[in-house]
Amino acid sequence: MITHANMVKETGFYDTLGVKPNATPDELKRAYRKLALKYHPDKNPTEGDKFKQISQAYEVLSDAKKRDVYDRGGEKAIKEGGTGGGGGGGSFASPMDIFDLFFGGGSRMHRERKGKNIVHQITVTLEDLYNGATRKLAVQKNTICERCEGRGSRKGAAQMCMSCHGTGMQVRVHQLVPGMVQQVSTVCLSCQGQGQRLNQKDRCKSCGGRKILRQKKTLEVHIDKGMRDGQKIVFHGEGDQEPGLEPGDIIFVLDLREHSTFTRKGEDLIMSMELQLVEALCGFKKPVQTLDNRTILITSHPGELIKPGDTKCVLNEGMPTYRRPFEKGRLIIHFSVVFPQANFLPKHKLKELERYLPEKKDAEQPDSMDDDLYIYADLEDCDFENRKRSKHQYYYMDEDDYASTGGVQCHTS
Repeated sequence: MITHANMVKETGFYDTLGVKPNATPDELKRAYRKLALKYHPDKNPTEGDKFKQISQAYEVLSDAKKRDVYDRGGEKAIKEGGTGGGGGGGSFASPMDIFDLFFGGGSRMHRERKGKNIVHQITVTLEDLYNGATRKLAVQKNTICERCEGRGSRKGAAQMCMSCHGTGMQVRVHQLVPGMVQQVSTVCLSCQGQGQRLNQKDRCKSCGGRKILRQKKTLEVHIDKGMRDGQKIVFHGEGDQEPGLEPGDIIFVLDLREHSTFTRKGEDLIMSMELQLVEALCGFKKPVQTLDNRTILITSHPGELIKPGDTKCVLNEGMPTYRRPFEKGRLIIHFSVVFPQANFLPKHKLKELERYLPEKKDAEQPDSMDDDLYIYADLEDCDFENRKRSKHQYYYMDEDDYASTGGVQCHTS
């Protein structure tokens, strides 16, 4: 059987995100989300290259056409623009554009009118998503200085920087070879890119002329019932402030911690339950602690046979639906059956037990046949590991080997 993983030419982008070549779109999203938050330049300034690699890998693999091109031809095919429909696909988008698009930050043009968004990750439990929760979180953000109203000085004291003529940038010309020059734009050193110059005595005493202050603010984050792993909670206008720009947003991303009993799938909760053989045959009552600390009694009445691998469900005991918390999914239970140990009953008791079980379905009864018609075969435990190791330990002999050992002697009468 040929799998998708066997068809992939190279796995570099998959390795960067830490997923397998047959990863689903949801698995790609979860992997990118966790890595992008971990290696974002604001959190890890020295990991800029890593952040860029993560963003480029996700840009390709999240697009079905680009992913198909990559699987067939690798990164070289992507850089050559082999999208199947012509056109250049070799230029990657900005890593920050991909990040903002994923976390709801908008395009680069939108960022020019709006301050930078702040993204935080919140670790939540399945109980939090089932019952709802409230978290108080302290965040650091830039705020416009109230004392100088973002001017950096008293009103009218600022003067245009003559070095850059108010642009905040300086253009330097370097001659590479005769007749060829290079223009390099750099931040103006005189005004530090502000486009204005302030005398030291005119600078605002609160912000020191920086126009903004670093402040701590406590936000109350409400986690509603039924929210999902990876869902975003957005505080509009609570992000970094900057003079002349609309404040950015603070975005909290939910990160679900693995639960010891339940696994969530959509609105359903899934769990495993182990039964003894007598419980599977004769019925049982088993308590299950719910995520809101109730106890429900899972019941199988005598005569309701539970087979190994059976799946049953309890209605309305799953996850609440987001924004409709009184509607709940199912509790799905996967059953396994533990058989008793060997020789758990003496032979005469086994004969007695056999009377209560369904009759054997044999083509012919061994007792009605002569013993010399049978070859008795006992069952043994299979040691597959040793068999694999000894599978190739055969020794082959050719004619020269026979000659060196005296050959094969034939006896005749």
